[in-house]
Amino acid sequence: MDKWKQKHILGIKDLSRAEIELILSQAKSFKEISRRDVKKVPALRGKTVLNLFFENSTRTRMSFELAAKRLSADVINFSSSISSLSKGESVVDTVKTLDAYHPDIMVVRIDSSGCLYKFDEYTQASIVNAGDGQNEHPTQALLDMFTVQQVKGTLEGLKVLIVGDIRHSRVARSNIFGFSKFSSKVTVCGPATFIPYEFEKIGVDVSCDLDAVIAEADVIIMLRIQKERQSSSFFPTIREYVDKFSLTPQRLAKTKKNCMVLHPGPVNWDIEISSSLKEKVHPLILKQVENGLAIRMAVLYLVGTKKR
Repeated sequence: MDKWKQKHILGIKDLSRAEIELILSQAKSFKEISRRDVKKVPALRGKTVLNLFFENSTRTRMSFELAAKRLSADVINFSSSISSLSKGESVVDTVKTLDAYHPDIMVVRIDSSGCLYKFDEYTQASIVNAGDGQNEHPTQALLDMFTVQQVKGTLEGLKVLIVGDIRHSRVARSNIFGFSKFSSKVTVCGPATFIPYEFEKIGVDVSCDLDAVIAEADVIIMLRIQKERQSSSFFPTIREYVDKFSLTPQRLAKTKKNCMVLHPGPVNWDIEISSSLKEKVHPLILKQVENGLAIRMAVLYLVGTKKR
């Protein structure tokens, strides 16, 4: 435990390779707990975890709640729709109010990019980023990396292809930072309007032709079109998007024999991935969900037991 130095987990960009390896190693030990008859350990007994979700979520919210409970922490779930935010209270005042309860960890999902770096001015708790705007989603990248490590046996020197709505994807950013720390080569692919210019500056390859790059990939991460983050249309029609960027049986046939297909969910079948491939690719996507619980247990444990 003396290896872990971070009070917060705000982004993969901030973590060293050694810190990522420690999280993955801890997750491996926690994964076994979910298969026991008694699915609980006393690691965070007496600690309080606040789940502050200012955005909707199913997988992330439930897995953080379950992770905290399996570590024996007390858990309080915050929902913005039934809070004083609806009465005009600001996010900052909400955080200050909740800090008065002296929580140990705040897990936060919010629509403002990068704002969590200011939150430690308003709370003494450790902050875990559960997704902030278009910035990062560190635990999603960690569970993706954990899944790849389990299947491939390594994260070193892989060719990772991320396909879809790169512009609005915090998952893409976190995965780029994460896999790059292990000398893996990341390529992003999607409509030109979905790929910001700055991505070429952070060491990734950029392509707008899925058929030209798919055969080389060891790992493919398909992304959802995030309509809720778009103020205007970034491509003419869904039909055109599917024609050029959907993972179809024909495209899957071009991939390496042991190529992995991941998706952070929820999947829009017949848009990002053909529904005819569900039986083939869905089991691994569900494995990501299972691994997400172990990763979030590891993250809560590490920040929750760090000596202040």
